[in-house]
Amino acid sequence: MMDLAWALDRVRQTAPLVQCITNFVTVNDCANIILAAGGNASMAGDSRESAEAVHAAQALVCNLGAIAQVESMVLAGQEANALDIPVVLDPVAAGGTRLRREGAARLLEEVRFAAIRGNGSEIRYLAGREGASGSGVDVAAGDELTGDNLAATAALVRAFARRTGAVVAMSGAVDMVTDGERVVLVRNGCATMTRITGSGCMVTSLMGAFCGAMPDAPLTAAVAALAAMGLAGEIAEEKRLAGGTGNATFRTDLIDAVFNMTGKTLTEGARYEIYKG
Repeated sequence: MMDLAWALDRVRQTAPLVQCITNFVTVNDCANIILAAGGNASMAGDSRESAEAVHAAQALVCNLGAIAQVESMVLAGQEANALDIPVVLDPVAAGGTRLRREGAARLLEEVRFAAIRGNGSEIRYLAGREGASGSGVDVAAGDELTGDNLAATAALVRAFARRTGAVVAMSGAVDMVTDGERVVLVRNGCATMTRITGSGCMVTSLMGAFCGAMPDAPLTAAVAALAAMGLAGEIAEEKRLAGGTGNATFRTDLIDAVFNMTGKTLTEGARYEIYKG
């Protein structure tokens, strides 16, 4: 079993500064989820300062939603690599357009990532599955994990993790996380998380905070971030159903749930398993 309480405590104790180069749609939510977890956020995305700004950070998050800032990501990512600071990639809609295909390819070629988190469509595209489109920010129905495709998906994602040297997290109704050897399935979350903008960007930013707090344990960091975010969604959903509120209140309650989460709450509420296949 993984010590997720220890992981959360590490974030709270070290308050890592996470530099995020992310898109304008989610930048505020990404900053707030990092702050809620106990970290600090920097949104220095301009190519004239992105590399320099990394020197003050403990982690860097590169979000392909900010497609116009790939140069900033490369410069910051290479500087982070030189400083041995973990870099996390969110390949938003990686296969959707030529621009995004080229941007994702450049990042994977020129930057070493500690973790890569995307939805099923995005990860399958990057991993090279024939016919994968990665055309949108939402996971395609055919990319959800099922009993029929679990073994093949685990093999695909494992191979991608080995090729990149990164922990790879594929998000969906069930999240799959692997370091190329071990595979962990995380089952926290709720459907309403898909009804707010940026839940994926938020969990990637949260992963940056955990990686920054525990750079030598990226698999545990990724699992802890996914479990914490999913559990926060479950807590927010309970409040939404009890109060008859909507997705805007849900978003606030989700961030509050991360802010108020304790190690005990995370340990007792996390639902994950080691995949043996």
